[in-house]
Amino acid sequence: MQIGPTGKTTLDIPEGLYRRVKAKGALLGKHVREVTIELYRRWLAEHRPAATEQWLEDWIRLGQEALGNVSGGPTASGILARDRRNLERG
Repeated sequence: MQIGPTGKTTLDIPEGLYRRVKAKGALLGKHVREVTIELYRRWLAEHRPAATEQWLEDWIRLGQEALGNVSGGPTASGILARDRRNLERG
């Protein structure tokens, strides 16, 4: 298995669990490192945010709905400009 650059870590795995993983890995022709990497990859794939694109589409739709309900009143920039003029007139 070709892995590329690695981050190294030390894990404290309970003795019994480690022996079982090592034994099963030996039966399958895999080292504990390979099993660990495989499990990390599976865990990440299973726990990635669901439907990121859908979340973004929903967020945009909600923003458009909120903007659709805005009256034609002055903008924040317009209010600030008006207030600035009022302050300058004193």
